[in-house]
Amino acid sequence: MMSPRRRLAVAFFAAIIPVLSGAPVAAQVPAPAQRPAASAPEALTYADMASLADSAPLVVHARLRKLVRVEDERMRPASPGTARFYVQAETRALITGSSPIGQAFAYLVDLPVSAKGKPLARKKDEVILFARPVPSRPGELQLVRPGAQVAWSEATEARLRTIITALLAPDAPARVTGVRELIHVPGTLAGEGETQIFLNTADSSAASVTVRHQPGQPPQWGASFSELVAELGSPPQRDTLEWYRLACALPAIAPPEANLSEGQASRAMAEADYRFVVNALGPCRRTLESRQ
Repeated sequence: MMSPRRRLAVAFFAAIIPVLSGAPVAAQVPAPAQRPAASAPEALTYADMASLADSAPLVVHARLRKLVRVEDERMRPASPGTARFYVQAETRALITGSSPIGQAFAYLVDLPVSAKGKPLARKKDEVILFARPVPSRPGELQLVRPGAQVAWSEATEARLRTIITALLAPDAPARVTGVRELIHVPGTLAGEGETQIFLNTADSSAASVTVRHQPGQPPQWGASFSELVAELGSPPQRDTLEWYRLACALPAIAPPEANLSEGQASRAMAEADYRFVVNALGPCRRTLESRQ
């Protein structure tokens, strides 16, 4: 005979199968393991938080009220050492989002478990959820991706609010989707010249990087996310939205077909300047992906 908890879990899971125009269950619920609520919040990098905030229509500070392990043959198995849970939570605060959210809601999440199968997250833990509303089901949320439940702390929320403020600013830098063109134009003096790197963006707005060479001086560079020329000598600082848009989107090597410089020497300089910018930005370090 099926236990009451199992009936509850199966009923909930069966209810969400038709959601999102009949999409398969595996497409609706992130399958890989997600962070336990008790994980150290400082392990999150700027890129982790910016990526989550940028992809989530809703960011919610919540408190866990109930966790019920879900076992159903229609689900894709969770990663080793994890299990899927039906979670009931109460809203502590809506950090950002235009969709209404009630005082209580439910969602599914994969969590690491102990040797006895108990979740490392506990009742009354406070978390931050990066989620989207479920169409026609106001009491349910769907996490946007694996890793979209993280432990709450005042410091984490403050850091997150800074990122969200930058994302919502009228002049927020657009999401970079690739390199459109790079052109190096030599100057009249030896060692003089300028490279322009024009970028593609998700909303087709302007974005570019400029590198300038002066004889006897180190190269200066800057970035612009408008029609204005980049301010040289003031490149984006690490762990800012401008830095994130570039460091986490630019390929390590510029596409050869994007290099429109005339002559072999100018082409080589354009490529060198591109590598200079990528190296100056530094790595886009993420920790969430390594846990999935």
